[in-house]
Amino acid sequence: MPRPAADPAKTAQTKVLRQQAGRWLKTARETAGITQAELAERVGLRYYTFVSQVESGLGRLPIETQRAWAEALGLDPRDFAQTLLRYYEPELYRLLFSDPVGRAVAQA
Repeated sequence: MPRPAADPAKTAQTKVLRQQAGRWLKTARETAGITQAELAERVGLRYYTFVSQVESGLGRLPIETQRAWAEALGLDPRDFAQTLLRYYEPELYRLLFSDPVGRAVAQA
């Protein structure tokens, strides 16, 4: 079955959300007082360039690495994952954390 064409508005929104996630991650790293290279080492990356890509919004953290990133940044893994979910999967975030009227229960 052919895949439907990507919605340009949704693609643009995804890009904006990834950039916002990247800024949030960069702020968390800077608050922790570590460099991109130090973060990469703490989470077991061979090169720091992946950290740079994520912080610029070009990449996204795989789910299986989020605990390591949270711990390396000194953040609660659950809160960390919930915040990233808001950026990476906003529809799923709304389904999980919004009340029936649509107001967010958890303010991240």
